[in-house]
Amino acid sequence: MLCFQLLSLWFILHVCHRSLGEFYTSMMTIKQSILSERQLIDHLRRYLHRETQRLEDIKRFYTKVTAFHEATHNDSTVSMDNPLAAFTLIKRLQSEWLNIIYSNKAEENVQEMKGFYKKIESNLPKLEDLQGAAQGLMRLQDVYSLQLEGMVKGHFQRVSNGTIVDIYKPSVCISLSGDDCFLVGKVAYHGEDYYHSVQWLEEAVRLFRGFNRSPENEGTLEDALDYLAFSHFKTGNIFSALSLSLELLHYDPSNRRVLLNVEKYEKLLSKNYAVSRLGSGLKRPSTTYLRTRDTYETLCQSQGSQPKHYENPRLFCDYYTNGSPGLLLQPMKRELVSLQPYVVLFHDFITGGEAHYIRESAVPALRRSVVASSVNQSTADYRISKSAWLKGSEHPTVSKVDRRISLLTGLNVQYPYAEHLQVVNYGIGGHYEPHFDHATLKSSPLYRLNSGNRMATFMIYLSSVEAGGYTAFIYANFSIPVIKNSAVFWWNLHRNGQGNGDTLHAGCPVLAGDKWVANKWVHEYGQEFRWPCSPNPHE
Repeated sequence: MLCFQLLSLWFILHVCHRSLGEFYTSMMTIKQSILSERQLIDHLRRYLHRETQRLEDIKRFYTKVTAFHEATHNDSTVSMDNPLAAFTLIKRLQSEWLNIIYSNKAEENVQEMKGFYKKIESNLPKLEDLQGAAQGLMRLQDVYSLQLEGMVKGHFQRVSNGTIVDIYKPSVCISLSGDDCFLVGKVAYHGEDYYHSVQWLEEAVRLFRGFNRSPENEGTLEDALDYLAFSHFKTGNIFSALSLSLELLHYDPSNRRVLLNVEKYEKLLSKNYAVSRLGSGLKRPSTTYLRTRDTYETLCQSQGSQPKHYENPRLFCDYYTNGSPGLLLQPMKRELVSLQPYVVLFHDFITGGEAHYIRESAVPALRRSVVASSVNQSTADYRISKSAWLKGSEHPTVSKVDRRISLLTGLNVQYPYAEHLQVVNYGIGGHYEPHFDHATLKSSPLYRLNSGNRMATFMIYLSSVEAGGYTAFIYANFSIPVIKNSAVFWWNLHRNGQGNGDTLHAGCPVLAGDKWVANKWVHEYGQEFRWPCSPNPHE
């Protein structure tokens, strides 16, 4: 048992130290952090045991003293004639009471608990992780049109044709507390996102009412009322802002700031400030993909208008060899999903063992995913995941997968004509908003390989998920669900080298599950005789 504890602690302090950080961007790091909490639970159990023993000792002393006084209650002077009674009284008052009152045992127990916490504190989630996790919940709420009241109760539901339907049923429902909702609302508030802060803080107020504060909670009913009142004011709902502020004064009558706010709200209402009881209504904050948001979210919520073979006879499924002798004995299951853009789904492209090896090999190198922004690469809120790069020269399994990709596509996938295999693990509400894989500017860092633009994408699903996580092609109006061990292939460029606008795609937020993918991006150079230009310059 001791060896296991030491091994677990070593893992937390060393392995997690290398691979963790920004917990919310990767489910892998979130799962690893469970070890930290299990260690804390063990220490808390020992702390409770020691505290129970300490309190039992105090209780035993209390019983002894009260028994003596009950025995001498009728005639204390007679009892004190007994020199033994007198001696024990003096001893208790001079020694035993001091030992009880000035005992350091409680402090020693607390310090031991604090000591272990400080050992692992650097590897625990930071404030940024809490904020990112809260934003992930709000993202899921929006993209999947989840009912907030249901989310708080642990249900993932939305209204469809006037009926509440479950879009995912977890095996265990995890309900949220008033403090949980308060923290999500506060994150939205500080981001000036009052659309979400009003909704989450209203739930916080509802749950806080009638409940005493727990020591582990950060927020209180008064805090939630304060934030909610100002959130309503910022949305133009002056009536609600005033009503909540008056309720807050009931708990804190001398709060000068709130008194001034009440005075301001009353003046605004008396002047008929062109706001109604409901204010101007809650509006979702704008986004970088606002033009395509409705299509994007529709495709994430369902498979959209994904074409079926019986609707388009040019789409089909077959066993595919690409004319390669290496695939004759074991052809690949091919499903032609779309003609424009040309998108193919290869079923059972990779084995479970290969997928497991690739995932495990990537874990030590996982880092926050970046996006190409102008001439630099940087992290962004519209891509929530961690990624790592694996070289075929260092991993035989990766080399084997590279050869299989080459056989299927006929392309040269060796570096630098293709990038190394990128392995991606998504976090809480992990997603990648609509984007192109190919560079749209000549200044893009994608050109640093000096091998041209990304002409093709080969994306492998290394895991399954319970809900969400589709790959949605926005302009083409179809989406592909996560199918474990399958792979999706598409051309990013036309044969003339121009970008194909129909390849605008997105990784929908993962509603539930641990999504892993591997990307192989093939560049233009080195493919001249494998995918030649067309005689038609417009193709």
